[in-house]
Amino acid sequence: MPAAFELSKVSVVRPGKTLLDDISWTVGDDERWVVLGPNGAGKTTLLQIVGAALHPTSGTVDILGDRLGQVAVAELRTRIGHTSTKVAERIPPAESVRDVVLSAAYGVTGRWREEYDDEDEVRTDQTLGEWGIAALAGRTFGTLSEGERKRVLIARALMTDPELLLLDEPGAGLDLGAREDLLASLEALASSAGSPALVMVSHHVEEIPVGFTHVLMLRDGRAVAQGPIAQTLTAEHLSTTFAQPIQLDHDHGRYAARRAGYGRRAMRPADTGGNA
Repeated sequence: MPAAFELSKVSVVRPGKTLLDDISWTVGDDERWVVLGPNGAGKTTLLQIVGAALHPTSGTVDILGDRLGQVAVAELRTRIGHTSTKVAERIPPAESVRDVVLSAAYGVTGRWREEYDDEDEVRTDQTLGEWGIAALAGRTFGTLSEGERKRVLIARALMTDPELLLLDEPGAGLDLGAREDLLASLEALASSAGSPALVMVSHHVEEIPVGFTHVLMLRDGRAVAQGPIAQTLTAEHLSTTFAQPIQLDHDHGRYAARRAGYGRRAMRPADTGGNA
């Protein structure tokens, strides 16, 4: 199975802090991964490495057949779709939704004087339709709800038909309804034979779409566990990852987690029939 990317003994060290520590990780081009971990675990740093936006301090990184450090990263990045809050922050609030998606063809976040061909125009309309946001095409990005913005950002990331799609906390800030709408779309994307390799970062198991195949769990920059989701996403591994006892439930492909014993109250003498 061809690898979308392969990290071997990757570390990222900054003064006084190790952000990633000896990470080895291989993702096949037909796999859908979720990366789980608490704040500060190294998830976003890892996604920057995989997105060719950051070089490791040590170790090797091969992305889409090219070795990071031996390839023009600007060209490599055009083959990778990436959504994050940083991308959203660079988009001018007055930019139309259609131009937000269309401008991905040039890798810019604000349309200026670029010339787009008919293929770009058709692809933009197709992508807007596939993600159910064609009705938003004339709206400006700054007027969208958080859920609408997340869908527009994913449509933008898919505009160039990438070989690898990276989603950095796509469910963050969404209400329940918007989250479920987004997950339904991601489930459809994950099950499509023509979809790119997918990596999604999250804090919450509840945000894992049905159809995702693998999980990587991080804590303090190190891998706690990684592998097929059915065998690897366990209460034991979650408890280690989040440093507290976790109970994990699974139903029809969806997961739910809570602190083990949450909601129980201490037994008092009156509860056991004793005297107060």
